[in-house]
Amino acid sequence: MKLDDVAWGSRTLIVGILNVTPDSFAGDGLLDADAAVARGEQLAREGADIIDVGGQSTRPGFEAVSADEECRRVIPVLARLASRLPGTPLSVDTSKAAVASEAFDAGATILNDINGLRDDSQLACAAAASGAWVIAMHNQRDRPAVSDPVEAVLAGFNASLEIGARHGVANERIVLDPGFGFGWRRDENAQILRRLAELRAPGRPILVGMSRKRMTGEQFGWDVGERFEGSAAVTAIAIANGADLVRVHDVSAMSRLARMADDIVRSGRP
Repeated sequence: MKLDDVAWGSRTLIVGILNVTPDSFAGDGLLDADAAVARGEQLAREGADIIDVGGQSTRPGFEAVSADEECRRVIPVLARLASRLPGTPLSVDTSKAAVASEAFDAGATILNDINGLRDDSQLACAAAASGAWVIAMHNQRDRPAVSDPVEAVLAGFNASLEIGARHGVANERIVLDPGFGFGWRRDENAQILRRLAELRAPGRPILVGMSRKRMTGEQFGWDVGERFEGSAAVTAIAIANGADLVRVHDVSAMSRLARMADDIVRSGRP
């Protein structure tokens, strides 16, 4: 599958999370390359349309690692997955241009940037040079409080699209992510989810990533390992409200959930 060939809106794509880190908030990080490759292959078997490989934790309070260390973690995994899963697009989850460039050389065809190209314009240049797609996330961390979170996300989306276009990434190759959990209170996350359809205004596919995050159960005292049902609930709501892609840990179950939700939401659409 290539994103260029996707008929957006026909079904929800599943993005499987592959953390090659020791400090993932979800406790699913795999530093051993063999184990990470095996997990990537498992995600593909379970129904992942895209595998998103990251070597830098972005949990609240995360400690940054060097580009060299990030490459040491993810490049061997990406290269091996590219050879073993030639029909599965690979995404590199990074905010470093040097890592992105090496990842593209290793077989990644998608850049997933939590800063939406707004932190380092060289990321856009690297993506443009390789012809990669970009998942541009709006990151509200360290930004001022706002009265309307949806308006703030839309402003962030427009900034990402403008930066991408200025550096050679066509809008048609950008997927937008509202950045659930990145600087938003729980009530703001819920408001963005309820109003997700408004975020379709730029005319680009929307990715939702809320798997196991705080808003999927912290309000009920559910620890991260107890948030499967909460993750399922918000994923189903996201699909009903117009998400085109969902980024998840539990690929097998969430791919079945997406098929069911799509059958209800998308069935009969022209």
